[in-house]
Amino acid sequence: MGPDATAARRRSLLLLLLLLLLWSGALALAGSPHRVLHDLLSEQRLLEVEDLSLSLLQGGRLGPLSLPPGLPDLDPECRELLLDFARSSAELTGCLVRSARPVRLCQTCYPLFQQVAGKMDNISRAVGNTSESHSCARSLLMADRMQIVVILSEFFNSTWQKANCANCLTNKSEELSNSTLYFLSLFNHTLTCFEHNLQGSIHSLLQLKNYSEVCKNCREAYKTLSNLYNEMQKMNELENKAESGTHLCIDVEDAMNITRKLWSRTFNCSVPCSDTVPVIAVSVFILFLPVVFYLSSFLHSEQKKRKLILPKRLKSSTSFANIQENSN
Repeated sequence: MGPDATAARRRSLLLLLLLLLLWSGALALAGSPHRVLHDLLSEQRLLEVEDLSLSLLQGGRLGPLSLPPGLPDLDPECRELLLDFARSSAELTGCLVRSARPVRLCQTCYPLFQQVAGKMDNISRAVGNTSESHSCARSLLMADRMQIVVILSEFFNSTWQKANCANCLTNKSEELSNSTLYFLSLFNHTLTCFEHNLQGSIHSLLQLKNYSEVCKNCREAYKTLSNLYNEMQKMNELENKAESGTHLCIDVEDAMNITRKLWSRTFNCSVPCSDTVPVIAVSVFILFLPVVFYLSSFLHSEQKKRKLILPKRLKSSTSFANIQENSN
């Protein structure tokens, strides 16, 4: 008996089972449904029909039977592209999760991101796009409402853009830029300095909250790293004047945030400003400006003195009296 005959036989048995179940429900008062089925079918066929029903309900395959010819299936080339995208997406997802804290997304996962982007480009180029065969892009990207491949690709691109990873890479995004490599080198050097100056006296330091050795010995390393970060920020703002709120890549920002928290909060260190004297001089000058203003206005204002002006008659009588006195 061929496969088609066996399938037809099993389908007919399943239909008969369903009809008998309905009929047995109507005859429930007359006897047990299982007894009715047992009378009409042999035990072997009953088990066969039950196995067939369970297999269909559980989505299992019916022995040697295959999918009906009317259901859509992928071409071998398209299936291979889908598997390649699945493997590369799984690797990139694992890399993103492992590099979440501390943030190392851009420096660790950029080769895998480029790989996923390449696999997506291969699918979009629609291998097998001929008049006789379906396009792989149509089958994998537009065949259903969910569009899982498109959703995954958009998620990876959105994550990459939010992290500003392009800011850490060269123009072609093939490797880390020189400024990023230099910053990461200084960052590792600064952390090594912190760790080195904490060794040997960590117990007393934690008790007394005194990190003077760290502050003294690592001040130059911290200042160099902070100055480089500020320069990178200024360069980024100059290169992206049209875009407001631009950031450096998340790896650089997170590394600088970690260093600043350790320096200021954990170690309670501070960096003296090199422009302290000019700032103090300007502050004192501004403070005494009102005093200088009022003092100068007082000194240079005209002090009007009252002068006694005698009337002319009084002058003449006084002069006449003087003449008389002189004559006498």
